[in-house]
Amino acid sequence: MFPTVIPHGRTARRLSWAHLPPLVRRAVEERLGSPVVEAVSQDSGFTPGFASVLTCADGSRTFVKAASTRAQRLFADAYREEARKLAALPADVPAPRLLWTDEVADWLLLATEYVDARAPHRPWTADDLGSASAMAVAMAATLTPAPAIELAGAVEEFASWPALWDRIDHPRASEIRALADQYADVVAGDTLVHTDIRDDNILIGPDGGALLCDWNWPTVGAPWLDSLLLLIGPRGDGLDVDAHIAAHPLLADVPPEHIDVFLALILGYFAANALQPVPTTSPYIREAQAWQRDVIDHWLAERRGWLS
Repeated sequence: MFPTVIPHGRTARRLSWAHLPPLVRRAVEERLGSPVVEAVSQDSGFTPGFASVLTCADGSRTFVKAASTRAQRLFADAYREEARKLAALPADVPAPRLLWTDEVADWLLLATEYVDARAPHRPWTADDLGSASAMAVAMAATLTPAPAIELAGAVEEFASWPALWDRIDHPRASEIRALADQYADVVAGDTLVHTDIRDDNILIGPDGGALLCDWNWPTVGAPWLDSLLLLIGPRGDGLDVDAHIAAHPLLADVPPEHIDVFLALILGYFAANALQPVPTTSPYIREAQAWQRDVIDHWLAERRGWLS
C-alpha cells in the first residue's frame, strides 16, 4: 500500500456559482427552466472550471460545467471536446447523458444528467473495484467497434511517450524504454478507450452500478486498456490486482509481456509529468501524478523481478 495525503474528492480549485457572470447564470437558468436554489461544487479532479450540481426551484437537478473561453480557454476547449464525444456515444454506454451545450458571453456551458451516485471509496474497496471493473468490461463490449467519432488511434496518440524515457532519471530507464518502444502492437485495436478511468471520474450508484464521466481523452485501441488503467488506484491502495487480472474476462488473456509494455509506457508519462511545475489552477495534480508513478514503478518492478 502506498500512503497518500492527497485530499481525494477535494483536489480541484473550482469557480462557484456566485463567480459566474450574471448573464451566464441567467442563461443557465433559462436552459434549466427554473431558478437555481442550490449549487454544490464537485471538487474532485484537477481542473479549475465550474462544475456543480444545480438544484432548481422545481426540484430538478442537473450537472453543469462552465469555463471562460478567454480566461480559461484550455478548459473551455476541453469541455467543448467532451461534449462532442459525449454526443456521439451510443445510448447504452455507462456514462451520464449529455443534455445541452451553449456559449454565452464568452463562456462555454455543458450540461449532463444528474446521477444519484458517489465516487469510489478511498482507499479502494474490493466491492467498488468490482463495480468499476464490470463497467469497464461492459463499456469495452459496447464500444467495439468504436463508434464514428473523429479520434486518433492509440498508436498515434501514444507515439511520443516512449521517448519520455530519454529525460527521466531512473536506474532502469534503458530497460523500461526498451519495453515502452514495443507499445504499438500492444495498444492497437478497434475499441473506443476512455484512457482517464480513475476514481474521480467514476460514479457508483445505490444499486452498485458504475458510470464513467469526463470523456475528454478517448482514443481507439485495445479493449483491455481501460481495465488495466483502472487498477492503478486500487493497486496503490493495497488491493491484490494481480489476482484480479487472473480472473478478469479481458485481462486474463492478455500476454503478461503486453501488460508490462503498457505499464512501462504509462510509467513514462507519469514520471515525466510529475516533474513539471505545479500549476496554480491545480495544486494537487503533480502530487497525484507522482503517486501514480510510484505505484506503477513498484508494480512493474515486481512483475519483472527487479525487486530482489
